[in-house]
Amino acid sequence: MTPAIVQPKAVIFDFGGVLLDLDLPAMTLAFEALGVTSVEALFSLHRYSPAFIDLEIGAIDPATFATALRRQTGLSFDDESLFQAWNALLGGYRLRSLSFVEQLGAAMPVYLYSNTNLIHYRRFQQEIREATPYPHLDVLFRKAYYSHEMGMRKPHPEGYQHILQENGLKPQTTLFVDDNADNIAGAAAVGLQTHHLQSTEIIEDALAWLLAGQDVI
Repeated sequence: MTPAIVQPKAVIFDFGGVLLDLDLPAMTLAFEALGVTSVEALFSLHRYSPAFIDLEIGAIDPATFATALRRQTGLSFDDESLFQAWNALLGGYRLRSLSFVEQLGAAMPVYLYSNTNLIHYRRFQQEIREATPYPHLDVLFRKAYYSHEMGMRKPHPEGYQHILQENGLKPQTTLFVDDNADNIAGAAAVGLQTHHLQSTEIIEDALAWLLAGQDVI
């Protein structure tokens, strides 16, 4: 963990692994049920095949993604079966973490920056309506930024810089929170304060000091 040094004036949150649990084993089993025996070569939380990256920056649509995966694997699964397997990665929302973001948003601007894609986006927006008090994920944030809409993804500097510039934020007074070390390094490289959320942490505990208005030294 790299603690923030001064009380920030704004916070940018990651999504998966921070506000929503991720279930890589469930996704792996779902892909294997389709006959995909080399899931790790296609996707892990730190490595993507080109089709996944293209989907994540909105360069291809879900149907083109499915075609690319069929070609790459030599299998004949239908689009919907693939989408269901891919969505198996999405676990449940962390309700206390969502509540914390809502509470923090009353004290300072909060933003979301997620590497995601249209397939996941449709699913997690449906899930938040069905399983939480919130009608849409975006209502918790001053603005939510999704890689497939931006055409940019973490950890490349352009995405962080775009959010800072569009909202008039200074990196030295903005805190970025993510569970991925590469994304934390990318944020730090553009001058953002960072908190690398560990697998044993939840934001409502690790970042409680934000609501207390205290600096962390």
